[in-house]
Amino acid sequence: MYSRAVTTPDPALLHRLETFYDALPRFTARAEDFGGLVLFVREGAGWPFYARPRLDGSAPPSAADIMAARERQRELGLPEAFEWVHENTPDLLAVARSAGLAVLEAPLMVLDPAALPDVPAPGVRLLDPAADTFAADTELSRAVAAVGFGTPGTGAGAAGPAERDAARVDLDAAAVDDERAAIVAGRRFTAIVELPDAGPVASGIGMRAGDVVEIAGVATLPAFRRRGLGAALTLTLARQALADGARVVFLSASSDDVARVYLRVGFKRIATACIAEPAPVSAP
Repeated sequence: MYSRAVTTPDPALLHRLETFYDALPRFTARAEDFGGLVLFVREGAGWPFYARPRLDGSAPPSAADIMAARERQRELGLPEAFEWVHENTPDLLAVARSAGLAVLEAPLMVLDPAALPDVPAPGVRLLDPAADTFAADTELSRAVAAVGFGTPGTGAGAAGPAERDAARVDLDAAAVDDERAAIVAGRRFTAIVELPDAGPVASGIGMRAGDVVEIAGVATLPAFRRRGLGAALTLTLARQALADGARVVFLSASSDDVARVYLRVGFKRIATACIAEPAPVSAP
């Protein structure tokens, strides 16, 4: 089994990650305080953010803080989402569960640049914000992610290009401009894997704040899994992050099986990322 890290992680590295988690949403969101928690509320269109512990750690989050943040999220029509690093806020796991949240304990992994394999990544393309196809590429990359994450894990399945095309959502000009601006500013980059006669079948993003980059949203259409496409995509995103001057490149794996994919391209587990949402209500 690929169990939780048992060695003590570098406190300075964990603080850099904590600073990243706090800084990234502030480019496009406002912060609302709820005791020991900060809720990030996106201004305009885009993926919603999370609530997480205050960066200064001045007040350990309580169950009451969680309930207040959840009430505000419901009021705003946002997902009731919470994220934190277990090693930075170890007491929050029990508090979150007591407040009715289900918590995924995800492997938190950091790239060892020396372990990055020197192998090609065929079929992987970084989206070009100046290209005429940028809007369509962005729509398809998001559709791939929607279908891929709709069938979690690494197992193959039936969903392929037809399901991707059905999930595609037309982006308005403002959303495309926002995505383009984020790439031009160096805060974001997106890669896709394209196959002949199939088009984009895998996608992923890099998000940057300072000299730290998080790789996220790596997804493959189920019909094209078990071909090494996720590894090739992650490899390309990691190389791009380093080429752009990142000093720390990290990601969170959704499971131990997914973590093994990232081990093959130079990542190592250093801690545990906690991702929480309301626990499902049991049927009477």
